[in-house]
Amino acid sequence: MLASILRFISKILFRVEVRGLENVPAENGLLIVANHESFLDGLLLCIFLPKKATFVVHTSTFKKWAFRQALRLTRHVEVDTANPIAMKKVIKLLEAGENVVVFPEGRVTATGEIQKVYDGPGFIAGKTGATVLPVRIDGAGESYYGRLARHQLKRLFPRVTLTVLPTTSIVMPKATNRSFPTARQRRRIAGEGMRSVMQKMLFQAQKSRTLFEAFLDAVDKFGGDYKLIEDLNEVEETYQNVLKKSLALGRIVTKVSSPNEVVGVLMPNITNTVALILGMSAFNRIPAMINYTAGTAGMQNSCAAADVKTVITSRKFIETAKLEEVIADLKDLNLLYLEDLRADFGIVDRAWLIGYALRYPRAVMESSFPEEPAVVLFTSGSEGKPKGVVHSHKSILTNIAQIMAVLDFNPTDKFMMVLPIFHAFGFTGSMLPVLNGIKIHLFPSPLQYKVIPEIIYDRGCTVFFATSTFLANYAKYAHPYDFYKLRIVIAGAEKLNDEVRKIYTEKFGIRILEGYGATECAPVLSANTPMANLNGSVGQFIPGLEHKLESVPGIHTGGLLYVRGENVMKGYYLFDNPGVLYPPEDGWYNTGDIVEVDAQGFIHIKGRVKRFAKVAGEMVSLEVVEKIANTAAPEYQHAASTQTDAQRGENIILFTTDPTLKREDLQIVAKNLGNPEIAIARKIVRITELPLLGTGKTDYVTLKQMAENA
Repeated sequence: MLASILRFISKILFRVEVRGLENVPAENGLLIVANHESFLDGLLLCIFLPKKATFVVHTSTFKKWAFRQALRLTRHVEVDTANPIAMKKVIKLLEAGENVVVFPEGRVTATGEIQKVYDGPGFIAGKTGATVLPVRIDGAGESYYGRLARHQLKRLFPRVTLTVLPTTSIVMPKATNRSFPTARQRRRIAGEGMRSVMQKMLFQAQKSRTLFEAFLDAVDKFGGDYKLIEDLNEVEETYQNVLKKSLALGRIVTKVSSPNEVVGVLMPNITNTVALILGMSAFNRIPAMINYTAGTAGMQNSCAAADVKTVITSRKFIETAKLEEVIADLKDLNLLYLEDLRADFGIVDRAWLIGYALRYPRAVMESSFPEEPAVVLFTSGSEGKPKGVVHSHKSILTNIAQIMAVLDFNPTDKFMMVLPIFHAFGFTGSMLPVLNGIKIHLFPSPLQYKVIPEIIYDRGCTVFFATSTFLANYAKYAHPYDFYKLRIVIAGAEKLNDEVRKIYTEKFGIRILEGYGATECAPVLSANTPMANLNGSVGQFIPGLEHKLESVPGIHTGGLLYVRGENVMKGYYLFDNPGVLYPPEDGWYNTGDIVEVDAQGFIHIKGRVKRFAKVAGEMVSLEVVEKIANTAAPEYQHAASTQTDAQRGENIILFTTDPTLKREDLQIVAKNLGNPEIAIARKIVRITELPLLGTGKTDYVTLKQMAENA
């Protein structure tokens, strides 16, 4: 009776919704695990789960008088989750066929995301072979019973959702001999398994929705007055401001386009660009993010591949970026300027916006589904003509959920986004904070090496995404205190240089977390995290992503990586057949990378298939060639390419900014590293600087042309 009364009251106060009850198995002996958002969690699980269970209570919680009184209402056992001996009590309960509820984090989260997961619950699951039932609690942390920071939005009675996920299990590795794996290692491996279960749970519990629906959910959650985003003007704009701009810009675009049309967006990193993307999403238009650093040919080829007829841009941006000549050479495109379109937003439109759209934004949305295209991004063109990469709303939001499951970004953070929004890393990196109530500063160019460190210092940014090349240049000009507040720095898009890693550790006291991604995967595939980091690797796969390796003739270590998951693209738009979608075969995307995955799940990239040279019948990784050069002259930049050789098949050419580097220096380093003589570049070409793409990647197409002419 008491449980029924509490359930009735909770449904009224917290509008509790329970999803996935069909995933609760009929048998008992379940280990029920849940994230720990608030001090209400135990009560919610007790009265809403259709299983009687014993709750595992941490000793620190049991010391509090109020909790001791509440615990008298249910079965419980007091343990220290970090104590292996204490966990034997729980093992006995499971072996006796009882259901047990445990919070693997051991304490209420202070960030809203998964915190440290103790090894004890994983050890229990592995030792007993119990069926693990994950339950995601969402919303309770926003109440005054949570531990989120004071300035984060608090509600007296927030809406709470309990999502029961499909059951799983954790396999405890068996000891093969006395030394490996040891009991401590086995316990640790089981703990990693439980951490993986918790991360996968956060990702799987996401709602299916469109980008604009996700944005409206964030507005409802954090409030219209919540200050969210700023750009070069350094004026923080609220959710309400962004909503107003997105609805206005979306309505403007509807006047010059048709539903489901792919419309080019040629805009810099500013607030209006984010609002334009969201507005197009609201009215079922598909933005094609054009790389304005690609030159006339690159932009023309991109528009041709995606069958873009109309491009939205800004006169002020074109003038500031000095793109007048580039734009003038574009053909067969209808270029529309926001300054001109603004004049078409008349009195009727303003009345619609203020009197109706802002009050009922969900009602003005044009019908769209999560599986439909949301954006077209373009490959960098580093290996040929750019391809249009079509992502659905679901794939973008899935990747954001996957990132949030492994990295504890929260509303106390502030992102510094310098990577261009036309780049997959920049696009998702900009959408993630906007859809999760995290402040963001948009900066229009990553090339302002002196200015960016100063802005990071001045605006108190805590999260920074960049490439290895950009990070190296920022380090040259940054004061040691400029990055004092940065807590997470993530490097992607290219291999992280060891010298850059060393500089950030010694000069700024920052550990760079290297990640790995592809435009086709929205883009993150893996990342090192504060909880799981291995230097030299690109981290572990994000939850919800399958992978397989295929052997490649001539390459003896690692294999060609294929991935499949909800974050993988819908398909390509190709230049040779504009506007026709080519989906990946059976959902598997060929990354083109040769990788090794170690026993702990960390990924080691050996190089791209296309970046292997066949010299005298032997396959040589150009990544290894560059590593030798980086070790020999770490303060300079190096890149390897090939040229055709009638006798040897191919020759390796090393381009370097070091004016004194000699082949003898490379030979000494290669010998010390244990690399074969064949991995030493046959020719060295000295240049003042490496050609770069707008994304910060090395332009290997240009280098290949230079190599053939060398």
